[in-house]
Amino acid sequence: MRARLKYALLFLYGRLRALRREPVRFRGAFVSYEEAVANVRPGLPAGYDHEIVTEISREVMQEVPLWDYPILYWLGRLLPGAVRLVDAGGHIGVKYRAFKPLLDLDRIEWIVYDLPAQVKAGRLQVRPGDKTLSFVDRLEEAQAADILLVSGLMPYLDGSLVGLVRRLAAPPRYILLNKVPTRDGPTVVTLENFRVAEVPYQIRNVAEVPDALETLGYDIIDSWTIDSRAHRIDTHPQLGRCAMRGYVARRRAA
Repeated sequence: MRARLKYALLFLYGRLRALRREPVRFRGAFVSYEEAVANVRPGLPAGYDHEIVTEISREVMQEVPLWDYPILYWLGRLLPGAVRLVDAGGHIGVKYRAFKPLLDLDRIEWIVYDLPAQVKAGRLQVRPGDKTLSFVDRLEEAQAADILLVSGLMPYLDGSLVGLVRRLAAPPRYILLNKVPTRDGPTVVTLENFRVAEVPYQIRNVAEVPDALETLGYDIIDSWTIDSRAHRIDTHPQLGRCAMRGYVARRRAA
């Protein structure tokens, strides 16, 4: 009875948030990426592939927050034995620049894959010191890599991890994922408010990524949660708080 009452109160609170005029960070709960796109507010661009979105939080994304340290730890261990890394969803090379003072990136090819608007902006901002940084807007164009880094892409990816990895020239030896929003129930797609655009944001079922890695032939060798990044959908708080997760997976020997 108490759980039902809590659900009802959260449901009503969410409906009130949806009716109020001030913007919320997450709006709506949809069953698919396509349905979320169809519900973007009139007059706003939908999704990430727009030049106006490129500048949002650019400087913040080039910092190293606490939740990046598991990735830093594993890159520190793996990079000495690697030649090439694909950074899927790497924006304008923000992780390359964030990690460069802390890791030796001058000896590894760091290939950023992202949408055309982000790749265009990234190429324009390449600096003389970015010796090993390059960009592709088609994942199929990236050369075979030892490491696939997927940091912050999963909520915005229109598709599955299996589909993403199978577009690569060859399966990487390691896959590193970070900031994957998960929930115990079915996957939900909401809309994140970027002020100048609304972007579909997927909170995936907690089993989706582990199942995908199993399908692809990988063993999870490390995982973590990022409690400080957990959140609810403002207009649908009754759906519960998501858990933000990270994983490191190693390909099984053939």
